[in-house]
Amino acid sequence: MRYSNDNRPLVDQLVRMTYKTGEYAGKVVETGGARAVVQVLAVLKHPQQGNLHHPYDPDVDMFHERRALSHNEKALAAYGDLSSYTGEVPEYKASLVRALEQEAAGLDRLRRWAERGQATLEIVKQDYRL
Repeated sequence: MRYSNDNRPLVDQLVRMTYKTGEYAGKVVETGGARAVVQVLAVLKHPQQGNLHHPYDPDVDMFHERRALSHNEKALAAYGDLSSYTGEVPEYKASLVRALEQEAAGLDRLRRWAERGQATLEIVKQDYRL
């Protein structure tokens, strides 16, 4: 990443930003203090749903719905959550659809894994004669 004299990314630099559980391509619009202001240009990874303190637990009191940051939304990001972004920045809506589909596919894979795990535990349970 290109840095200014005070070890901060340069204004107008393209960055990859981790924000909560999502990842975004964005442009640095302001630096100062402990965080940079980043303008969101594309969604690279959709935020996870649910309670972050109890991952993969569907029975929590508060199951959070998380939306991706919107196009051109500005977010404060710690400098440690930024890295250089190289390559073409995808169009926002297409990137949002792709990230949402990838997140849904990951959850589907996790669901199928849990179902297979339960089925094999039933076989093991029979082997144990329980």
